[in-house]
This record gives sequence, structure tokens and C-alpha cells, in this order.
Amino acid sequence: MKKKHISRMAAGFLAAALTVSSAPFVLAADGDTDIGKVVYSFDFEDDADVSYFTNRGENDTTQLSVSTDHATSGSSSMLASGRSKDWNGPAFRLDDKLEPYTEYYISAKIKGKYYTNATFSFQYNTSDGETKYQNLVQNLNQSNYPAEDGWVTLPLTKVSFTDEQTGVYVYFEGGQDDLYIDEFVVSQVPVTDIEQDIPSLSAVFADAFKIGNAITPNNLSSKPTMDLVAKHFSGSLTAGNEMKPDAVLNQAACQTYFEETGDDTVPQISFGAAKPFLNYCQKNNIPVRIHTLVWHSQTPDWFFKEGYDNNGDWVSPEKMTQRMENYIKAYFEELVKLYPDIDFYACDVVNEAWTDDGKPRNPGEQGNGGSSNSAWVKVYGDNSFIESAFTFARKYAPEGCKLYYNDFNEYMPNKTDKIIEMALELNGKGVLDGIGMQSHLDARSGSDAFPSVNVYKKALDKFCETGLDIQITELDVTTANNPTAENHEQQAQYYKEIMDTIYSQKDSISAVVFWGVTDDQSWRADRDPLLFDAEYKAKPAFYAIMEGREIPDPVETTTKAPITTLPAVTTTPGETVEPTLLGDANNDGIVDIADATRILQAIGNGDKYGLTPVQEANADCYDPGSGITALDALAIQKLDAKVISSLPEIDDAWVPTPLNS
Repeated sequence: MKKKHISRMAAGFLAAALTVSSAPFVLAADGDTDIGKVVYSFDFEDDADVSYFTNRGENDTTQLSVSTDHATSGSSSMLASGRSKDWNGPAFRLDDKLEPYTEYYISAKIKGKYYTNATFSFQYNTSDGETKYQNLVQNLNQSNYPAEDGWVTLPLTKVSFTDEQTGVYVYFEGGQDDLYIDEFVVSQVPVTDIEQDIPSLSAVFADAFKIGNAITPNNLSSKPTMDLVAKHFSGSLTAGNEMKPDAVLNQAACQTYFEETGDDTVPQISFGAAKPFLNYCQKNNIPVRIHTLVWHSQTPDWFFKEGYDNNGDWVSPEKMTQRMENYIKAYFEELVKLYPDIDFYACDVVNEAWTDDGKPRNPGEQGNGGSSNSAWVKVYGDNSFIESAFTFARKYAPEGCKLYYNDFNEYMPNKTDKIIEMALELNGKGVLDGIGMQSHLDARSGSDAFPSVNVYKKALDKFCETGLDIQITELDVTTANNPTAENHEQQAQYYKEIMDTIYSQKDSISAVVFWGVTDDQSWRADRDPLLFDAEYKAKPAFYAIMEGREIPDPVETTTKAPITTLPAVTTTPGETVEPTLLGDANNDGIVDIADATRILQAIGNGDKYGLTPVQEANADCYDPGSGITALDALAIQKLDAKVISSLPEIDDAWVPTPLNS
């Protein structure tokens, strides 16, 4: 195969254009914005605008009204008063007003009664009926975002949802004082084509390790995001949050099971939040990293309490060990049952159990989040639960799934040594396969970079010397707030040196997973940590890590032949005509969505869109010999979408339903 090299010169030319502006969008004369078509726009000059907003539940005491006390434009805004809880606040429902699998921008102005500091959040119900929450923009205050006269501008924030999500809301929360909202605008994000003429990360590093990424169900609604995933990151995908303990454990179901059986050692789980992500991976045959089973964070305190009660007593270590085993057993068994065809090739069994100085975390509750306390340590008194977690994971994990300990700040010397000591001991007992280096890094200039490349290299080399499998599991590299072109160049140089260091140990590293696709969707979005910007364009960092590497020729991604009508076949009355290509209803030599359309046209108007005998033979593809129906068109659509692999394929893999049902 011919190969070529890529120059970093392009990165220098592009750097100046990649500085993201924080200026808000403006309305055009026709009501659209400079970044997309306006769907809803509220200035709250009357009660009609307020009627589109609601409280978040029967326990939300918020009262919404028009107020003339404050306004950014016009004479009034929406006032949210009577807030008795931090989570109380005005909510705007999406799924009864907007389309699924479509990206929207939301922007607004917000002001507090005294000092503005709020959070903009997202809420939805899974297909299993569980309610999930996500903070989209935190710390909305005058220090972090543009503000004028106390009004803080919510930056353009992308939201979307799948058709499996219901009760989808965005809302403002934080504190209990009055909140004022104005200039709330929803606009549709224009569909953007990604750069197809740049090399694929997966292809360039194919000789070394898998290249992967972490996504959420919301990413599935963004065509350019998923185009980037397909081109660059299809070697491995991780669910950003949806396979963590708080997303999987179901408190109501746990308590119901306990009430019915008297047994509170069998946790009940659900993958409702993860199903859109897992469905995508199954459909596209993408290997999955499971993240994560046992973690101090994003594990609810009730999981460690008697009766799964938030206010219950802490359970004994013996009961917690029973719960842990049953939880891990159910987790793996349910995954394999639902998705037997997915390659769950890796699992972070335990995550972040050691502090930077190599000691167990402090015992205690997580509370409202953000705490570094560990309920696991609270129950066990130490980190002895780690060995049990790996022992159970080895017992129940699907065949071929390697088991990892995963941590951040893994380059801190005391933590490095403790992880290695623990990992070698567990590997000697046959229950651990490798170490995950999260690699959340910072590329500030010069000696301010954290860690330095040398410090990172020293830790990586020590991990590789163990002989265990190493994976880089959550790679991102922040730069300065509101970064300049110079900051992006510093980031690019740091990324290059880090990737060169990783590549130098390619024989010990099986996967490199980036934590996010585009800067604006990152958990550290304020510091542009990824390889692609908010416009889905490659940044200088992308070109930097490609510099000097051999670039394989593009791989042809389609097997479709040129669309040329095949010669007609002459038939005589009564002659049995054999299909030339099953599914090829328009007789152009390929099977694609156009054939499904051709079948539906023939069914709808046979006089105008009649089929030749050969076309009829080809079109009768769902159940050959039974005649042409809408099921033949559906079968072709399933084939085109890779739900089935061939025609005919009539089995339990899919349940046919008429297209017009």
C-alpha cells in the first residue's frame, strides 16, 4: 500500500481561524440567527411566552410569571419565584415541541435576585421509565460568562434527544433565590459536513493500537459528530455516563424487590439510559469499553444503606460484598443478554480508588456530588473491596473482556507506585489484566503544563514495565480559558509530544481513547481540550499528532457499483424468471434505498411504476415466492442500515412490520 506523510504546516495556517468566539449570536431580519433557523424565541413581554415553561414536578414550588422588575430588552422578563430547593427552576420541554435526532442551540440571559450563579441542566426519562439528569453549563456567573447589569449570558448550548427518550426538559437551577430569564432562543443547528479529505486517526494508528472515544446518547443526534466518530474513532467507544453505577442502579426497583422478597442483597439494574449508545455500537459493530463498575463517585449513597434507604444505616461489609457480587453478576448478564453481538473487550472494574499520595480515600457519603469521599471505604474501612470487585468481575465478565484498574493523576509518583503494587498483586491472582491511564492533561505554556511530558513519560514507562496491558482511557488536553491562536499552538505541541510518548510504547498499549469528540461537548469545554473544534474542524493539535506519520491511502468505504441500468432480459409468457440480484428492484446492479423506493412506487401506482419481470423477481426479496409487499421494501431498508446482513434473512433478528403501520 502506498503511504505518504502529513506536514504540520497546515496547522500553522489554520491556527488563527480556530479561536472560538464567545460572542452571542444575533437575530437576522427574518427572525433567524446567524448560526441557524429560529424555532422558538421568547422575550417574555406577556403571559403567552411564560406558558411555554413549567415547573419540574409536583414538589417544585416555583411560581412563573411576567415581571417588569428587570429586563434585557423590552420591558419585562420571566420571574421564577418561590423556589424552595436548589433544583427548583423554570423548565422548557423539548420532546413535545422539537424533533428527535436533531440538534438545537439554546441561548438565554439569566439574572439572580442578588448575585447570579446558576446551572443549566438537561432531564429525560429512559425507555425503562427512569429519570436521568445532566448538567450542561455550570457556574453561570459574572466571573465565567459575559455579563451586563447582572445579566449573565448562557452560551450557545447544544441539546438533542433520541426517540427513546421522553419527558425531555432543559431547565435552570441552583440556589433558592428568585431567578429572572430573558431572551430565551431555540434555533436548529445547521448540518455541517466534516473534513473528509484529512487522514483517519484510526487508520494512521492502526498498526499500534485502537483509537476510540467517549460519547453520550445526545451525540447520536448530531450527524457531523457521528461522522467524525465513524471516520476517526470507530476502534472503541465508551459511554460517557450511561454505564456508570448511578445510571444503571435503580433505587425504586431495588426497594420493590426488597419489599417483595425481604432480600436487600440483590440490586436491580437497568441499561435504559445506555440503550441508544449500545444500539449504535451493535449496529455498527464497534467494540465497547465498559466504564465503570465500582467507583466512589456517581454511585448513590443509598446503595450502601440498609433497605436501599437514603437515610438508612450503613450495611455491614459482609452484606456489601453480597450486594457487590450480585450487582456485578447482574450487570454482565444483562449486557450479554441484551447485546450478545457486541464485543465488550475491556472493563474498568474499579475506578479512582487511590488518592494522589497513594492512600485510600476518606470514608463518607457523596451527598449532593462533588465529594471525594468513598462510601466503599466507609463500609469496608479500607480498600479491601478492590480485590473482591476484580474477583467477581473475572467470574462473570463475558469471554474476552479484559479487566482494568483505571485512575486519573496516575502520573503522581506515590499514586503510580501504589497502582503498580496493587495491579501486580491482582494480576498474580489472575483477576486483573491491565491498567487504565485516564490522561486528563493540561498544556499551559512552559513549566506550567501539568504534568510535564517528562513526568508523564516516566509514569507511562513504569506502567509498561509491569508487562500488563496499558490503555489510555480518557485522553484530553486543556489549554487556557478563552484560548488564543498561540494557546492552540502550545496545545498542539504538547499533544504531539504526548502522542509520540504513547506511540513509543505501542507494544504495551492496546487502546487510546479520547474523552469527547468536539471541544464544545467536552466536560472541560471552557478550555478547548480536544482535537476537533465546535465547527467539527480539525485543530492544530490534530495535525500535530499526525506530523511525520505514514498516512495510508484512503480505504474505499463502499462496494456499490456505478449506477448503470443492466441490459433488459427478454422473457416469454409463462416463463419463470430468476432474480439477477435479490433486492435490486430498479435493476441497476446494486441494492440500496432506491430499490425500496422503487418497490413502494410500484405498490402505490402499478400503472405508472410497473416492474419488468426481472425487476419483479429481484423485488420479491423478503420472502421469495410470496409476492411483492411493503415488507420487501422494509427488508432492503434494514439491509441498507446494516440491521441485517443479507437477503433474505428471515429470523428473530428483526420483526417485520408493514411500513404504513
